[in-house]
Amino acid sequence: MSLIAGTTRQEALRHATRCLAEGGIADSDARFLVLDVLRLSGTELILGGFEPIGPAGAAALSEALARRLAGEPVARIVGAWEFWGLPFGLAPETLVPRADTETLVEAALGRHPDRTSPLRILDLGTGSGCILVALLSERANAFGIGLDRSEGALIQARTNATANGVGDRAAFMRADWCAGLMAAFDLIVSNPPYIPLGVIATLADEVRLHDPAAALDGGVDGLDAYRRILDDVARGPVRLATGGSLLFEVGHDQAEAVLTLGRERGFVAAGITHDLAGHARVVAFASK
Repeated sequence: MSLIAGTTRQEALRHATRCLAEGGIADSDARFLVLDVLRLSGTELILGGFEPIGPAGAAALSEALARRLAGEPVARIVGAWEFWGLPFGLAPETLVPRADTETLVEAALGRHPDRTSPLRILDLGTGSGCILVALLSERANAFGIGLDRSEGALIQARTNATANGVGDRAAFMRADWCAGLMAAFDLIVSNPPYIPLGVIATLADEVRLHDPAAALDGGVDGLDAYRRILDDVARGPVRLATGGSLLFEVGHDQAEAVLTLGRERGFVAAGITHDLAGHARVVAFASK
């Protein structure tokens, strides 16, 4: 069966599931694409399963399935993804928010548990803004700044902050890490590029071909961004306020190296947090 105007919603789901299964792709991707492309809720798919998808629906779903079979991630096809229970639009210049990064949000909140605290937050390499927006959603009196070198990412981050109700407490600026900013922050967070240059060519096509290269490339050893950020914060004029915290997401085998870099620059190591897979995922430092 091919998709035509008279194809019902349930037939479209079966067709999508079969097509993707033949390509070794999970059933969940088929359901996600059908719901998103046809603009349906799960209830509408069940109760209105015998409704035809129409010519526009057939064309749009056929295109989406072809893109998925060609290796494009679902998130890129639909242009959005969920993080911390919140919706985030994507741009070509932004990474797809990943569950591992929620470990960074959780660790940051754990270091500043007072929900009423007027935290000053800095998110370096903000991308879609998912980290900063998630933190602001949990701390109603906090204000944050997201920095990124990509104007496209910043436009998307501003849109996401507004869509998630924190736009009035978030500012986004174009900058090369901390360059041009002069302030003290209670919380500095970053998920910087950390893939070693020589490893990028070996990454799965879904990452290598569809994620922005600038958000992956961490230099020869994957640690260039950590060195730069730690140097910037250690020297100022961006700095940690008294009692402040600096937290990084790190690659699965980079925690000890990043801890060493921080200690060498005078920061106090404040712990490592592991993700759900057991990998050392977040490195925290306290103010000197």
